[in-house]
Amino acid sequence: MAQGETALHRGLRRRHMTMIGLGGVIGAGLFVSSGAVIGTAGPAAVVAYAVGGVIVILVMRMLGEMAAAHPTSGSFSRYAELALGRWAGFLVGWSYWYFTVVAIAFESVAGAKLVSGIVPGLPVWLGAPALLLTLTVANLISVKVFGETEFWLSSLKVALVVGFLAVGTLYLVGLWPHGGTGLSTLTGHGGFAPHGWTAVLTALVTVIFSYFGAEIVTIAAAESAEPAREVARATVRVVWRVLLFYVGSVFLIVAIVPWNEVPANGEDSPFAAAIGALGVPGAKGLMSGVVLVAVLSILNAGLYGSSRMLMSLAERGDAPSALARVRSSGVPALAILAGGCAGLVILAAAGLLDPEAIFGFLLNTSGLLTLVLYLFIAVSQLRLRALADPATLTVRMWGHPWLSWAVLALLGAALLAVATSPGVGPVVLGVAVILAVTLAAYAVRARLGRTVPPVVDSLEVS
Repeated sequence: MAQGETALHRGLRRRHMTMIGLGGVIGAGLFVSSGAVIGTAGPAAVVAYAVGGVIVILVMRMLGEMAAAHPTSGSFSRYAELALGRWAGFLVGWSYWYFTVVAIAFESVAGAKLVSGIVPGLPVWLGAPALLLTLTVANLISVKVFGETEFWLSSLKVALVVGFLAVGTLYLVGLWPHGGTGLSTLTGHGGFAPHGWTAVLTALVTVIFSYFGAEIVTIAAAESAEPAREVARATVRVVWRVLLFYVGSVFLIVAIVPWNEVPANGEDSPFAAAIGALGVPGAKGLMSGVVLVAVLSILNAGLYGSSRMLMSLAERGDAPSALARVRSSGVPALAILAGGCAGLVILAAAGLLDPEAIFGFLLNTSGLLTLVLYLFIAVSQLRLRALADPATLTVRMWGHPWLSWAVLALLGAALLAVATSPGVGPVVLGVAVILAVTLAAYAVRARLGRTVPPVVDSLEVS
């Protein structure tokens, strides 16, 4: 940032960092979309979540290594630039911004639908902009307000999951009324993998998309009190807790409720079905409240992540320079507003056309983009590790380089599996168009854009 400009404030504490990482992941992907995964894979959904969790843990470890050495609001976009060149940083940064603004719009609508169930007569297309505006204002105040908001929203989600894990376990072992059913449900309705193991691979992509969000902790590192130390702690703690919450919760759901009775329509929560089976009164109403909290948390994190990535792009000359300006309160106000406005544009377009079709396409393309972004993270870590002095790294990727190459191979296989799956042609084409347009925009920017000094970093990048 140029001299004389106000810098981001280091207003995030350790508790904020931990909950920001958790809040970015534990959302509708766990509370609602897990039903679709169970419908696809049956009880073997547990395996899909375990394998996907291991992949994400390894990717987060790779990202943690880079973030601890180079904490920056640009996170993996900056690392791609350092490792592969400016084109990669441009492509990754704008792809992530696309992902976050789609999430902002979608979560606004999802939240408005839940609110309309609580407040009858409130139109969704009025509630969605209202929720978006409210959390945009919260992000505009200060990074501490964002951190506190995310801390409490995430704390409520974590409390629900921990409570569910405890009660569900008591039910299975017979220490809860009408419990003691054991694990017979896992194999009693067509077997553990009723649709075969190919279905588990198909479900894996949805699982990885559900986990996407933990990376925001590395974006927030630049605004923490001790960036390197906090990101090292947060990335390690977050990934293990997320794996426990996801795998543990899905295991209990399919152990308590027959898999073919778990809601898979994307509207009702599998948790509500499981809690109802436990005999807890008002399960559906309870889960509506919890899912609303989860949606608001993801919306809050999306506004934050989109603004910091856009600010980083602007600092590098890859977005209008005005978006890099930081107010005296320590927030990039124009970058925050840009994300909020983009979300409103998507809301308006979906409302005027076909909301289901618009959001279906946008979510599918952004989901496939997560695999592309993970691939760039893996390649960046391999490249930057080769250029770094390992003795200077406070966080190191386990089993490097063999485990790093294994992650890259797994991600490549998952991407190939999706690209060759039946019925995904339009989505693959959409992602290809997004990437091609972004690279074309970079070519124009490189030729006509303002000249910005190369990335300055402790690494010698050839």
